[in-house]
Amino acid sequence: MRLSPAPLRLSRSPALLALALPLAAALAFSDETLDKVPKSEGYCSRILRAQGTRREGYTEFSLRVEGDPDFYKPGTSYRVTLSAATPSYFRGFTLIALKENREGDKEEDHAGTFQIIDEEETQFMSNCPVAVTESTPRRRTRIQVFWIAPPAGTGCVILKASIVQKRIIYFQDEGSLTKKLCEQDSTFDGVTDKPILDCCACGTAKYRLTFYGNWSEKTHPKDYPRRANHWSAIIGGSHSKNYVLWEYGGYASEGVKQVAELGSPVKMEEEIRQQSDEVLTVIKAKAQWPAWQPLNVRAAPSAEFSVDRTRHLMSFLTMMGPSPDWNVGLSAEDLCTKDCGWVQKVVQDLIPWDAGTDSGVTYESPNKPTIPQEKIRPLTSLDHPQSPFYDPEGGSITQVARVVIERIARKGEQCNIVPDNVDDIVADLAPEEKDEDDTPETCIYSNWSPWSACSSSTCDKGKRMRQRMLKAQLDLSVPCPDTQDFQPCMGPGCSDEDGSTCTMSEWITWSPCSISCGMGMRSRERYVKQFPEDGSVCTLPTEETEKCTVNEECSPSSCLMTEWGEWDECSATCGMGMKKRHRMIKMSPADGSTCKAEMSQAEKCMMPECHTIPCLLSPWSEWSDCSVTCGKGMRTRQRMLKSLAELGDCNEELEQVEKCMLPECPLIGPASRKTNQALKSLLPSLTSSKISVISSIDCELTEWSQWSECNKSCGKGHMIRTRMIQMEPQFGGAPCPETVQRKKCRIRKCFRNQSIQKLRWREARESRRSEQLREETDGEQFPGCRMRPWTAWSECTKLCGGGIQERYMTVKKRFKSSQFTSCKDKKEIRACSVHPC
Repeated sequence: MRLSPAPLRLSRSPALLALALPLAAALAFSDETLDKVPKSEGYCSRILRAQGTRREGYTEFSLRVEGDPDFYKPGTSYRVTLSAATPSYFRGFTLIALKENREGDKEEDHAGTFQIIDEEETQFMSNCPVAVTESTPRRRTRIQVFWIAPPAGTGCVILKASIVQKRIIYFQDEGSLTKKLCEQDSTFDGVTDKPILDCCACGTAKYRLTFYGNWSEKTHPKDYPRRANHWSAIIGGSHSKNYVLWEYGGYASEGVKQVAELGSPVKMEEEIRQQSDEVLTVIKAKAQWPAWQPLNVRAAPSAEFSVDRTRHLMSFLTMMGPSPDWNVGLSAEDLCTKDCGWVQKVVQDLIPWDAGTDSGVTYESPNKPTIPQEKIRPLTSLDHPQSPFYDPEGGSITQVARVVIERIARKGEQCNIVPDNVDDIVADLAPEEKDEDDTPETCIYSNWSPWSACSSSTCDKGKRMRQRMLKAQLDLSVPCPDTQDFQPCMGPGCSDEDGSTCTMSEWITWSPCSISCGMGMRSRERYVKQFPEDGSVCTLPTEETEKCTVNEECSPSSCLMTEWGEWDECSATCGMGMKKRHRMIKMSPADGSTCKAEMSQAEKCMMPECHTIPCLLSPWSEWSDCSVTCGKGMRTRQRMLKSLAELGDCNEELEQVEKCMLPECPLIGPASRKTNQALKSLLPSLTSSKISVISSIDCELTEWSQWSECNKSCGKGHMIRTRMIQMEPQFGGAPCPETVQRKKCRIRKCFRNQSIQKLRWREARESRRSEQLREETDGEQFPGCRMRPWTAWSECTKLCGGGIQERYMTVKKRFKSSQFTSCKDKKEIRACSVHPC
């Protein structure tokens, strides 16, 4: 039996039908291949087994899960992106998620659920509802969907994509169109979940770390410390798996503690250098005061470091200041790929973590050492109500920083299984940039002396030295770095060899122009690929700058703008929302006119699907007093619904009742003559010579009120009347009967004829007007005054046990003949909530 391709739902428009033809052709041609595979009842499995023309070694298409995780957390939403590298594109696609080692024949083979973000781009397949496909076959380079991870116990999941491009179907079990995610162990969510594997890469690689602080009053307004906010100096290193700088679930070392509490990297650097066999590069970058400034005002701090096969991990940390012991950073970030290559780029958003050494809960809490010391853990929005990150609904903490790690060069023979598309192999890696300004602020030094002569007078490598003097140490608890610095060198004349003996790499692409309007500067770099054989220093330039012109027709009314800032968070926590980004004026127009450039942009954003919000309830109130003064009674307590009723049904109880027991009701026996006389005056039934029990008191009520008006103007309705409790039953007296009665009423039939209905409305309106006129003239019973109508009754002062309500009538106008004493505001009071608590 041959199975026709899935319908494309495009027959309504000839134009859309024309667009559909390439995809339909691609699906049709694969039928022959489909017939060759074993038959299966499920259309999904036929899609999975579809084979088309393949190309070996292609990398232009990729399937990526945001954050590049190796593990998933059950029930968590992940953004999945299918993209094509320029200039490639695709017309159609299929995206599916399967349990590991499953064929997809049965419904239970599929894992998790997809959620559509843009219905114009994506839809669920009609013949395979668990798979996502294109809405319209056209050229595209990127699509996105959400994937909600399956429940616990599912095991590993394989996300697989197919690409339709002309008459070629790409669908692979390994590589860039397949992503394997395994279930995260829930025993400790904070612990790093990536197992550290042995590295099989060859040679060495050099990286640049750039730190972008996003902690500002705009992004984190609660209790933001305006005066002293900063990031401490960055400290870290590239190291082997035998050394741990810090990790979730571990304990902070003394070096980590000093960074976390004092912002001092000195002790941490000592600890790293003591592990010289396990560490390749010490990573250091400047502190940032204040914590955030626009990038056009202050460049983001950066540092360079190297990795090799044994020391392929990178860790760093920096303190949020001021804070008790809060930091951000990365722990054991692996830069070696499974394909025996070096990662090209890592981008990570960072949230703060607690070092476990101080128990403060706010930015500027006084020192409160944690004894005994606790484990390092990520901060959460439910840690403490006073925390600046507190959210009673337990939402995620907004990221406070972002780190970008980019590969800038490789050295030595490479052994990638998948070819690397970036040519950055050089003859030697330049030494990592030294930051001379990362000394603690409590250490005051003189300036560095000039460099000494080289220790080698020949072309052999030697050393030269410079010194500085420590003038003052303001804080003896913070060590000061060395006062000497050394640098490799060669004898005189050895660096003056002909530069043409150097082999240089090609120039890297020019950087963007430094300005967006008029004349500016741009630069580019290159690397030394081969040094001279005699070991001399290469003198050819590795950096080049030139002038650049952007928009030569810039008029005097043109204004210079900064780059666009990061997009704000989506305005919605679920479903469709909006997000914005902003930029600022860098230079106003020369003619003094107003800058007309766009200052902000907005676009739609899609968050995971909204689900029913659980009940939000206030805490229980205190128990009420017992309903009796002695013996057995009842007491109650209440709580209120805080979430909106329209967000979902709430079946939680709002009132609780329980029995209460007070001391037994007293018995009256022989007593003194004076006591007996008092009791006789209150309770004639008692005598001084006989034992008797206090008589019970029955419930007492007022008379019934008049019947209210019918609650309907036509058709069937009802009227009510009420009465109030004057005396609660005591000592086992008769309970109170009903206090509200209702009876049916019927005014007249309701008419469906619109003209008759309009007539009724007109009559009702005239009735209301005449009633209003009566209320306005109702004050004639107060001589010399015209009074305003009575206000509505105020809320009852108590929820139960008897309260009061008030209403007022105020003077609207006094006549000249009236006396002041005869024309006053009026007030009425009535009882309410008379039922027992």
